[in-house]
Order: sequence, then C-alpha cells, then structure tokens
Amino acid sequence: MPQAADAGLPPPVVDGDFARELLAGLARRPRSIAPKFFYDRAGSALFDRICELPEYYPTRTELALMRERAGEMAECIGPDAEIVEFGAGSSRKIRVLLDALQRPRRFVPIDISAEHLHAAADALRADHPGLDVRPIAADFTRAFELPARSATGGRRVGFFPGSSIGNFTPDEALDFLRRTAALLRGGGLLIGVDLVKDPALLHAAYNDAAGVTAAFNLNLLARANRELGANFDLAQFAHHAFYQPTLQRIEMHLVSRRVQQVRVCGHGFEFAEGDTLHTENSHKFSVAGFRELAERAGYLPRAVWCDPQRLFSIHWLALPA
Repeated sequence: MPQAADAGLPPPVVDGDFARELLAGLARRPRSIAPKFFYDRAGSALFDRICELPEYYPTRTELALMRERAGEMAECIGPDAEIVEFGAGSSRKIRVLLDALQRPRRFVPIDISAEHLHAAADALRADHPGLDVRPIAADFTRAFELPARSATGGRRVGFFPGSSIGNFTPDEALDFLRRTAALLRGGGLLIGVDLVKDPALLHAAYNDAAGVTAAFNLNLLARANRELGANFDLAQFAHHAFYQPTLQRIEMHLVSRRVQQVRVCGHGFEFAEGDTLHTENSHKFSVAGFRELAERAGYLPRAVWCDPQRLFSIHWLALPA
C-alpha cells in the first residue's frame, strides 16, 4: 500500500483523474492502469508514429479497406449524417469516410488529448469549410454531453476505428456498446475490429524494431514525472508485450529491472525486480464473436468488410429508431 513520503506529514492533495487512477493502480495487485492515460501530447504523437511502422498492420490495413469500400460504408450511413468519432486522435481515417459521404452535416470528434484534438479539428475545418466540426475534449468511456441534433441533419452515426474496442475488458466492451447504442438511437456505428491471427504477426506489431512502441509505453511514466512530480527512472523499466492465447489478447506491461522505490504525489511504492505495471490489453475477435457481442448490446449487425488476409474487419451496426 502507498505510504506518505515524509513521516508525520499528510500526503499532498491528489487532484485529477490521472493522479487518482495511477495511485490506485500502483496500490492494487496486480498493478494496472487504463491505456487512455497514454494519450497526452507526447503519447499522441508517438502513437501517430506507431501507425506508420511497417510492423503495425492495423492502421494501414484498415485505411486500405476504407479506401476500397468507403462508398459502400457511406451507403449504409446515408445522406446528411452527423458523425461522432470516439477517440478521434489525428482524425486521419474520418477523412476517407467524409469524402465518400453524401452531404455530411456535422463531425463531432471526441478525444481525451485536448491539444491534439483541437489541432486536428482546425485542420479538418480548413479542408472541409462546409462541415460543422464540434470537437469535445472528454473521456469517452465516461458520461459526456453531445451537442443537440441538427434540425436539418440526417442520422447520428458513431465512428470507432482502430480496434480501440479491444482495449476494454469484455464487460467494459459490452457496456461501451450499450452506451453508444443509446446515444446513437436511430443511426448506427461503424467500428474497426482487429481479428485473431498468427501470434507472430501480433508480437511484431507490438514490439517494433525501432522501439517506438516501447517509447510509447514508457511515456506513461514520463508523463507521471512531468505532471505529478513522480520520480520514475525510465531506464529501470522495460517494455514487455506478449500474446495471451487463452484470452485472445495482447498484454503490454512495464517491467521493473531491479528492486526500487518510486514516489508519486507524495506516496512511495516498492517494486521488486520483475514486478510489472499492466498498461494495456488489446483483445482480438472473430467476426462471429464480435457480431454476437454487438447483438447483446442492442445493435443489429449488418455489413462487414475484411481485407483479403483477414487481418482486420470493419462492421456496420445498425440501430432501430
């Protein structure tokens, strides 16, 4: 359990979700923290670099699939749509969809990294001057307010690319899909889903030769040092990612290289050599398994598109009015 850094003195006031969740994650066993905290300014930039790596197949495979089938996806969505993107990041993939849609009225990107979000929104406004772009800096895994629906718009449709659904536990994924179904009633959800595949391909994707994914993982500790006054020695933690076949997921961890103590917000935490902080899961799905999950959440699974190698899938999930 955490201890005050100085005997006899109360710990400092802990403010902010990152501080609270990191302290809680370090105190429990096994230690863990949600991957949403990867995405500060530095982390978002590193993830953009990951998406360009030769080993990281999801982004290029999903983009190629969208470019090839965007017209069919646009037909499912319909004209005059309002698109809500969960975890928008750099908004790269929405551009492909917007170019295919008939008279898109509004785009609502939601992302936890405010600076990255607003920069991407400004760039999108410049390229689509007729589009109403309404960025929302928020944690989309929690309650947030959407703008009122446009009186002249078509259906409200969600967009969730990148297989970020895989970062949730199975219960969290079901809860997220149920909440989005309520938000998007009468519309639908276009969602990217990574598929079960050869573990060797997965291992390479999360352990790239250039070390960018390792830097992305370690940036979580660097963020704690910058924002919370923590004293993590990044050289004493190692990136470790592996495929867990029984759970059909990649796990990412930060592994302590030696016995050490770290301080966060005035609390001390002991790490033994080999102790880990579990930073991310990335669940993989079968097409049938994901469609069953979507049905349980209240969606009506319709079209699904896969690349020829069946590395990745994009699903159109409709909703009743």
